[in-house]
Amino acid sequence: MRRAAIHGLAFLGLMLPVGAEAQTATNLVALQGLATVSVLQATPEGRAALDANLTVTGDIQFGTQKQPHLLPLDQQRQLALRDAFITDGNATELADGLGSRLGAIYQDKARYADYKTFSNVTQSVADLLGYTNNITKSDSNSGKYFFANGTTDGKNPVSEAAKGIFAARGGVPDVFGKAYDRPGGSKGADAFGNSRPFQTLPQLYAYRGDDYFKHASHSLDWLHGPSQNLTDSPSYPSGHTTYGYTESVVLALLVPERYQQMIVRAAEYGNNRIVLGAHYAMDVLGGRTVALHALAHLLANDPAYVGQIRKNPAVIAEMSRQTNDAVAISDYRAALEAARNDLAMVLKDACGDTVAACAADDTSRFKDAAANEAFYATTQTYGLPVVHQNTANTVEDVGKLAPEAGYLLTAAFPSVSLAEANAILTQTQGPGGGFLDDGSAFGVYSRLNLYAAAGKAAALAASRRPQQQTTR
Repeated sequence: MRRAAIHGLAFLGLMLPVGAEAQTATNLVALQGLATVSVLQATPEGRAALDANLTVTGDIQFGTQKQPHLLPLDQQRQLALRDAFITDGNATELADGLGSRLGAIYQDKARYADYKTFSNVTQSVADLLGYTNNITKSDSNSGKYFFANGTTDGKNPVSEAAKGIFAARGGVPDVFGKAYDRPGGSKGADAFGNSRPFQTLPQLYAYRGDDYFKHASHSLDWLHGPSQNLTDSPSYPSGHTTYGYTESVVLALLVPERYQQMIVRAAEYGNNRIVLGAHYAMDVLGGRTVALHALAHLLANDPAYVGQIRKNPAVIAEMSRQTNDAVAISDYRAALEAARNDLAMVLKDACGDTVAACAADDTSRFKDAAANEAFYATTQTYGLPVVHQNTANTVEDVGKLAPEAGYLLTAAFPSVSLAEANAILTQTQGPGGGFLDDGSAFGVYSRLNLYAAAGKAAALAASRRPQQQTTR
């Protein structure tokens, strides 16, 4: 069995994992799509992907893989430490993707005073974030114990419908634990299964720094505790990444002038979970896919996703109060439009110019489009090998497989039609055949390259815009 060589000092503590509730209809859709991981050990291609997953994760975590980060590696590690705290109540940690001027305005109004006390920019933005988080977190959290040991919370059985997901594929739980010599419950492993990288890697880079609240911290504080104890919290999929993409895309839709930069911030946030040692590349890809899939269905006003009064489940350890309050949205597009108008007024008033002009005035790490593109590209597939030959070297028609996906663009660029948006998503999609890309409507979301697609959609929208200066 592997023993990790940890470079740094450990601070140990205990925090009990929070279990998921019984699976909802939307949870079952996400579980079905994520379940491709459960059969990876059954084929040579799947086993090769699992091997690459551990190698790539270790190389990124230890710094031997030279990713084109937007910050020097030491600074990126410090950001990963700050990013470990989830600002799910107001998205403020992600709002630096709005640029140096707009990001500063947003973060000045949306603050966390402590772990549970926070403010929001406007109530409409707060409601939109709360409802959206509710949906995507629930889908992501439902997979944690399901893929670890086939339960809802580590001990209680899943529904018959959920059991059928494994049975139909011949899938098994605890794929990472079995593949990486850390089966659930064994020494040094997650008690339930799917042990995390800090439990399976042969070496781990650990370091000191400040946390989100500028308190002295250590990377191991956010793995073993006391800040967050992930020792018995199954790895797949990444809840942090689901949150990062969920709220980054919401901010992109609220401020379309910063769409591409917000997608880069989402990718950076997910990648920082690898940097910290909390997640594998596959976890991050799974978390991203869950978020994009659910967001598209929300934007389509799919009845399974809207028109409900929902409570917000915790990610791992609950970090906010307000998003656990009941939130109801019957028309998601209308709620988005209201929040966008309210936020635009706040930003314009504080900036003293149009949102577009202030969005362009940026001296942040996101100011270089070439650097943004280069970094995002490394996270599209993480270079993991092909698992599904049927989708490798093919172009999947997004409009036919997942026609609602186009709303991820049209909601930001309304002059672009749904058919045009899906054509753009099809044209810009990433490489096929990945472990999630099995030819299904869910799997195609793993191929979406929203960074490239947003660039094309914005250009098309700009070509149709009147020549006069925008007043937004």
